[in-house]
Amino acid sequence: MKKILILPLFLVLISCYNVERNCKDFKTGKFKFDYKVDGVNKTTVFERNDSIEIETFEGKTDTSTIRWVSDCEYILQKIHPKNMAEKNAINMKILTTSKNSYTFEFGIVGSDKKQRGTVEKIADFR
Repeated sequence: MKKILILPLFLVLISCYNVERNCKDFKTGKFKFDYKVDGVNKTTVFERNDSIEIETFEGKTDTSTIRWVSDCEYILQKIHPKNMAEKNAINMKILTTSKNSYTFEFGIVGSDKKQRGTVEKIADFR
């Protein structure tokens, strides 16, 4: 009988939980994104201010403009795309934040295919 009473209370507590999103803390700074491609660990480091993101990957640097749609969502557009695929804008949406990192979802603007990742903030520009 106790288990029956505890279950509804537990469900009520879980349903009231709000995901923390302090996106403004991640609008500027220096960040690191670690991920795997075909089983190989890769790292991208990028610096971002309100309107520009400079990304370094495998010794190559790229610059993109940023257009903030909301506090937690922005559009990246490469300034000097090298091919047709790089001409596509990327939608970035911050899903959750913690003290030094955030989980995000990204995909080509207009596409339903999305991927997720976690970014770590390694320096603050304030």
